[in-house]
Amino acid sequence: MKRDRALSYAAFAVVCIVWGTTYLAIRIAVTTMTPFLLTGARYLFAGIVLFIIARLHGDKIPRDRRVLGNVVLCGVLMVAIGNLTVVWAEQWVPSGFAALFVGTAPFWATLIELLRRSGERLERRAAVGLLIGFAGVAMLVTPRGAGSAFDRHFVIGAIAIQLGSLAWQYGTIRGKYALASMAPLMSSALQMLAGGFVVSLAGLALGELPHFHSTLRTFTALAYLSIFGSVLAYTSYVYAARHLRSTNMSLYAYVNPVVAVILGWLVLHEQLTWVSIVAMVVILGGVAMVQSGRGAKRRVTISREAPRQKAA
Repeated sequence: MKRDRALSYAAFAVVCIVWGTTYLAIRIAVTTMTPFLLTGARYLFAGIVLFIIARLHGDKIPRDRRVLGNVVLCGVLMVAIGNLTVVWAEQWVPSGFAALFVGTAPFWATLIELLRRSGERLERRAAVGLLIGFAGVAMLVTPRGAGSAFDRHFVIGAIAIQLGSLAWQYGTIRGKYALASMAPLMSSALQMLAGGFVVSLAGLALGELPHFHSTLRTFTALAYLSIFGSVLAYTSYVYAARHLRSTNMSLYAYVNPVVAVILGWLVLHEQLTWVSIVAMVVILGGVAMVQSGRGAKRRVTISREAPRQKAA
């Protein structure tokens, strides 16, 4: 038990740091690569690698149709919607701002848990934190907050990322309960393959292939996203999500924006305004309040079944 706990925190640390760097890599990759095919290539490659590792590890492919259905659903929610929206938005949204918008993940996780029959209660402090956090997001989606990056596409991109964050959190919570019987490696591999396949088909249908180009710089960014951002960090995320509480798990969004903002400023010279800095503090302050104000007790259900036996 202690070993699992230690591994969970180690995996969580990988998620916090590595995913903070992926926003920079995405911003670089989309300069020549189209969003759908970029996302598809990233996750298909990572999914194949993980599938091979999982099979060598002795993990079996689930035969239960319900489990397979949930694998596909979680893959679509987390990859084909959750990740794709970030990649698509970063065509216009600077990497640091994209990470700050994804910083609303704990808010969506809290609201989803609130709607679950056996979910966690929403305490007053958490409710105030939600309002403060979304106020911080609203500060960013203004000319003074976004600076020179502000335009119609920036606003649309910000909204798309919010929808993607909602899909990602729902997929995370659903997978935690519906896929508890699967080995983490196989679960990650099949989710990536499902999501990557759907996104790739969509990209081909939208005619992205003739516009998909690669340079050494963008190919390196894609390779980094596939190996570190997907194979290493995504698997770490799935493993940690199995052992840590869902709303605590989304604390990665507390660290990712700081890493992304600093890297975007240092490497890509992305503009930072005083309003955006204040907004970042407000958003992260809201996250802190949500985490500290969450109810420790679960709602009492008549059946009193263990959470792992229920799908979200």
